[in-house]
Amino acid sequence: MNQPLAYVHPQAKVARNVVIEPFTTIHSNVEIGEGTWIGSNVTIMEGARIGKNCRIFPGAVISAIPQDLKYNDEDTTVEIGDNVTIRECVTINRGTTDRMKTKIGNNCLIMAYCHIAHDCIVGDNCIFSNNTTLAGHVNIQDNVILAGMVAVHQFASVGSHAFVTGGSLVRKDVPPYVKAAREPLSYVGINSIGLRRRGFTTEKIREIQDIYRIIFQKNYNNTQAVEYVEAELEATPERDEIINFIVNSQRGIMRGYGQ
Repeated sequence: MNQPLAYVHPQAKVARNVVIEPFTTIHSNVEIGEGTWIGSNVTIMEGARIGKNCRIFPGAVISAIPQDLKYNDEDTTVEIGDNVTIRECVTINRGTTDRMKTKIGNNCLIMAYCHIAHDCIVGDNCIFSNNTTLAGHVNIQDNVILAGMVAVHQFASVGSHAFVTGGSLVRKDVPPYVKAAREPLSYVGINSIGLRRRGFTTEKIREIQDIYRIIFQKNYNNTQAVEYVEAELEATPERDEIINFIVNSQRGIMRGYGQ
């Protein structure tokens, strides 16, 4: 249902049961899935691909060109999954030639005034609290929570099920399952509350704790810690996920508690 005071480009592909409120502008080369609600004063620009049952609140700008001087009008996209809530004044920019897209997974909540820059990849079930900012080329894996006013450096990565406390500056990669806090950003334990809420058993949480005690609380460097974990601890999906994240980290992982 389109309000007469909204503008929808004739070439935009909008499902029949999408609700578009007054004073919203939808450009060409846009696709919007069934059941999505778009509030007033939203701007959805070329290259947006928005899934089903999303909610986009007033003032949001989706798929504006990147704030990147290297951008040369490439034909790139923003891809937003299903059941995503985008609150007031959020900005999500298109990709560049690096990845050709910026992508948000399913079931995410992006709170007011967040910014997601070009070429970011965000997984499923993530929550970004107010004023959180992702620079370009950032990777956020599934089930990550970034509290208010978190700023993530370009090319940084945050592993699955991690929690980053409010006001943090993420200059290094944050491994899976951890809580990150302090300045500079440091390991302060595993995200045990979040893991319990998502059905992790006490035994599995203890296993993850044992791995991070070796990585962050022994006097090993990262290479030594990974070798020890591989040699001494039983292989499990969680163990291997942690090891692979550390081994493949491009920026290096954050410091351990008290380092």
